[in-house]
Amino acid sequence: MALSLRRHTLTKFFFLLSLFFIARIIFGSSSQNPPSVLEFQEHNVFERVTGTDKSLNVQKYKFMQTRMGRDDREDIFADIIGNGVRDYWERFQAPFITGAETAHTDVQNVLNSIEHLLSLNGWVAAYCPTLVRPFGQNKNEDEDAYDDLAKEDHLYYIGIAIHSADHFLVDQLAVIVQLAKRLGTSNLFVSMLDYESTDSTSTLTDLCEAVLTLLGVPFRIRRVPGMTEDPAAAYYPSEEAYMRNLALEPLVELYSKREIKFHRVIWIKGFTCPNDILETLRVSITNEAAMVCGMDWAESGGHFIFSDRWRTRDIHGDQFRQSTSSSKPDAVPPRDETGAARYVKHLPFQVFCCEAGTHVVDPAQSYYKGIRYRAGEDFHNSSLSEGVPQRAPDAPCLDSTQAWFCRDLWVSKAREGVHENESEDDRQQLRPDAQEKQPLARRQLPPTDPDANAGSDYDAMPDSDQPLDSLPAVRLAVPNSVYQPARILVNPRCVTTYAGVSHTQLALDLFGTGEDDEAQGNTTKYILDDWEGAPESFVCQEQRQTGGRKAAKTQRLLGFSIHEELAAL
Repeated sequence: MALSLRRHTLTKFFFLLSLFFIARIIFGSSSQNPPSVLEFQEHNVFERVTGTDKSLNVQKYKFMQTRMGRDDREDIFADIIGNGVRDYWERFQAPFITGAETAHTDVQNVLNSIEHLLSLNGWVAAYCPTLVRPFGQNKNEDEDAYDDLAKEDHLYYIGIAIHSADHFLVDQLAVIVQLAKRLGTSNLFVSMLDYESTDSTSTLTDLCEAVLTLLGVPFRIRRVPGMTEDPAAAYYPSEEAYMRNLALEPLVELYSKREIKFHRVIWIKGFTCPNDILETLRVSITNEAAMVCGMDWAESGGHFIFSDRWRTRDIHGDQFRQSTSSSKPDAVPPRDETGAARYVKHLPFQVFCCEAGTHVVDPAQSYYKGIRYRAGEDFHNSSLSEGVPQRAPDAPCLDSTQAWFCRDLWVSKAREGVHENESEDDRQQLRPDAQEKQPLARRQLPPTDPDANAGSDYDAMPDSDQPLDSLPAVRLAVPNSVYQPARILVNPRCVTTYAGVSHTQLALDLFGTGEDDEAQGNTTKYILDDWEGAPESFVCQEQRQTGGRKAAKTQRLLGFSIHEELAAL
């Protein structure tokens, strides 16, 4: 009997000891403190058995809410202010917050603050519910209008690159909260990059951190210093590429380390109403588009002008007109006939390149293929020497990082295959002829630009209806039309505005009373049946020297051959 009891005791002992070691193996790594940045731990046993958890669960994964590079610069009154704040906290705030009799008040204050954001009570956002929209959209302003997007349960990545933009950051936060309400807090990831802001942006990002934390929205908020301390040595396209690639870091990390794939990336720039963003998402998905842009408008001289002319080209590679919102149908921004006809009907139209305010990118056709933002490297550092060295007529265009991104999209899509009417023999026989290289004329920037500091057009040169020196008729060895087109669209109904813009009046100018034929609002009208190939030349606006956004721009007509781009890879 004693021997049997001893054996039973030893059995229990070894059983418990085995459980202890198994628990250590299973839970050992998970018991460690979570990393402070977006770094991922090794899969534990449960994940190996059941598969990787690809949810954006901030309660389970604390690293999904990260703040990096917080602005903690000291000033001469830091001690005095710190002592005062600490004294006020210890004597008044802490007792009030921790007291049982006042706890409900604190909770109510938080709920009221969130409710204000849900109600879009920003400086501009409050007007969204009252804006005129075509095709009877105002009748469908309730959440049911976009229930189909929510039911798909996709993941969406929101990117914001901020540089001293405190005048609409509160409105952007209100839009993010609304999108979280519609699409689900665990279906969004917010990447907010503060690039050396000198205004109150750093304080407002504290507010963003608090709100997103309370709502359970995954985020990374990061502040980074400028690339150079000398503004004269700053090359703005390089800064653009640097900011956007940093804002995309969590997207790349989540994909490479946890195989989490986002359905679309939403770049918020300026202010755009939530329903406009949701509609652009729908346009992107129904067209399987690589990128869909809205249109940004700035107020100048008492009227609204289409702003982002530096980065936008129609499907013929031409500039958008410096059009006002009240322009007649024959003077609308896109110059190509098809684009102009669809624009006046408020329908999406194809373009060669765009980034007019808020835009949506399909990462499966871009970022997950390794495409990143880049800029030309052959610029001149004006802080070291005066004058701009001459460049070859066919030298690469030193334009915006978005223009490089668009051309990369066209080349990437072309690599997937060619149209059925092109044979392998044709590709072997047709080769680019060096004698047919296109002589390219340059035109210098005019001395003044009355609209230079309007909205995002601060860095663009003025538009003109006078033609550039034209290219001679040249037949490309392999026309761009034989390659699969990159699906890049502009959705004119997704309007972006800036501080001081009368959003309501802009909507009236663009859409009238909103009593358009409701049948045109059918989703099938969003879909383009015919997609054109890339143009064989485009208007190049380039920043050839350093000097930040204020650096002078030059303009020329430059050839674009997808065949040559592919041959250079």
